[in-house]
Amino acid sequence: MSLVDSLNWRYAAKAMNGTAVPQEKIDYILEATRLSPSSSGLQPYKVFVISNQELKEKIRPIAFDQPQITDASHLLVFAAWDNYRLERIEEVFNKTMNERNLPLETMDDYKTRLWGMYEPLGDEWHANHAAKQAYIAFAMAIAAAAEQKVDATPMEGFIPEQLDELLDLKSQGLKSNLILALGYRDTDKDWLVDMKKVRTPKEEFITELA
Repeated sequence: MSLVDSLNWRYAAKAMNGTAVPQEKIDYILEATRLSPSSSGLQPYKVFVISNQELKEKIRPIAFDQPQITDASHLLVFAAWDNYRLERIEEVFNKTMNERNLPLETMDDYKTRLWGMYEPLGDEWHANHAAKQAYIAFAMAIAAAAEQKVDATPMEGFIPEQLDELLDLKSQGLKSNLILALGYRDTDKDWLVDMKKVRTPKEEFITELA
């Protein structure tokens, strides 16, 4: 199936049946997520993969008792940097230069300009910008799951501060942004399963400027 066919197949499953997703499918989804683009290639976020049922049970009340949390096979928690620091940026750039067998100073001018733009904008802007990069990877994970015929339910409905505490994210300089529940739809319990997919019509959604 094409990507468009896969996206037409997918929807945000409201009930999952608890069936485990094969590891090779999880690995495929995670690799697509890892390969996602990000601003300046910084990838200022991490993905936490949760399959432990006891931990999912602890997350469910934090996520307003949504049943997909515990009925999913896996949860992916996307957590972005709480701010940009020069040390963090340098670490990414140095790793990139090492991987490319280039001198560490190769991109010093760009790094200096980048930090010169970011530094005065403050932690709130930093955290929001990093979160936007996580959203790009999040979308790639959803598309990859659709290709694998794995249901993926995007979730912003949770209390970030409580999830951060549960997963000890603050100590890692991270803030939780999104949860993606991966599993298989429960066709008997999901009211949305047979509903028509509705999106803005092409002629309203797209404006071509020739």
